[in-house]
Amino acid sequence: MSTDIDYSSLMSSGLPAPASKWQGFPKYNFIGGHNDRNSIPVDEMISAVTNVLKRDGASLATYGMQHGPQGYKPLREFIVSKLARRSGIATSIDNILITSGSGQALNLVNTVLCEPGDTVLFEQFSYASAITRLRNMGVNPIGVPLDKHGMRMDLLEAKLVELQSKSIKPKYLYVIPTVQNPGGSIMPEENRLELLRLARKFDFPIFEDECYADLIWNSKRPSALAAMDDGNRVIHCGSFSKTIAPALRVGYLVADWHLLSQVIAVKNDSGTGALEQMMLAEYCSNHFDGHIDSLSKTLKDKLDTLVEALQVHFGTSAEFELPEGGIFLWISLPKQVDTIRLGQLAAGEGIALNPGPEWSTDQKPASSKLRLCFGHPSQETIEEGVQQNVFREVDKIAVKGLLGMYFYSCLWLKPDGLQSPEDIGDVFSDLVIRSLSSDPSD
Repeated sequence: MSTDIDYSSLMSSGLPAPASKWQGFPKYNFIGGHNDRNSIPVDEMISAVTNVLKRDGASLATYGMQHGPQGYKPLREFIVSKLARRSGIATSIDNILITSGSGQALNLVNTVLCEPGDTVLFEQFSYASAITRLRNMGVNPIGVPLDKHGMRMDLLEAKLVELQSKSIKPKYLYVIPTVQNPGGSIMPEENRLELLRLARKFDFPIFEDECYADLIWNSKRPSALAAMDDGNRVIHCGSFSKTIAPALRVGYLVADWHLLSQVIAVKNDSGTGALEQMMLAEYCSNHFDGHIDSLSKTLKDKLDTLVEALQVHFGTSAEFELPEGGIFLWISLPKQVDTIRLGQLAAGEGIALNPGPEWSTDQKPASSKLRLCFGHPSQETIEEGVQQNVFREVDKIAVKGLLGMYFYSCLWLKPDGLQSPEDIGDVFSDLVIRSLSSDPSD
């Protein structure tokens, strides 16, 4: 008689696909939000940990370090000063909650505000995890198209009118106004004011994600939405993952006490990692601005390398708007390219990239787009990685010929045939992709 348990029969419904075993990152890693390993301030962090432990280490004897459930007080004090100086936000430590990364902040707000069947508005191309988290809850993310300035306000208003006619009121609007993810744009001040006007008119809150806002190439940074709001309508989120180190898993939420008190009530983890908070408070108070200046220069240099490599190896097959900061480039390839299948082919060559549909509320507009993160790989690796999967321009007649063969193949299909139209489409899609990536001399 077997002593094993079949856990599959015990699992709840609606779970995501099981995780695969970790095999390590490929050499050419252009995914996720990883950052430059040589910019991690290891020595200064060691010094900061040593100093703060000698001074305040005994507080580790209690959950919350005797600073309560909102997090380490000196870190909240630093965040208050940083927000005032860099974002124009005037707040107090009582309106700040330290979280285990921005992801936990999102989860907490979603838990408090959302139920299955609710609607949340997004930029059409947006942070993949934010979209996925809501879909897993049974919430409907609806996207609004963007231009080079971010979410289009005219189309947002049209969408709000449409939803209102159906008696649908969004629970909130999620937006990344400063260094948009994945587009890298910065929303102009007039658009921010219009967004706040629409939020008041249609009576919905705004979740402002500014995790990349400190990483811009120049100092012309608009005030945060939370700074421009004349009420309590904006929920502001930030993180130290992109500015200091992703693995630290420390973020923060800034909100009106009425909402924040409920968020604190559902944050039942006994507090975010204490040592991380203590180290960040000590380090950032002395080094944050200088570190950001240095890191931003490093990232801009990596972006320049990536852009040059794309221009050499992809030519006009890759179109993009230069981001105004951050760690990623949003690329449009020829419309016949399926970037999900491209990602699969690239993985076979040791290249990891993010297909566009993962970063979109609607897969179709993003089917030929991809996101490349340039934060982690070295400049040499960026050049090599782009070169490994060379795209070239193909004669239009050749492309039309390939597509024509596909269309004519549909005439040969039978409803009960061995291959569906989708199967045949995949074959020809791979053929087009491989032709784009092949050596012209082959």
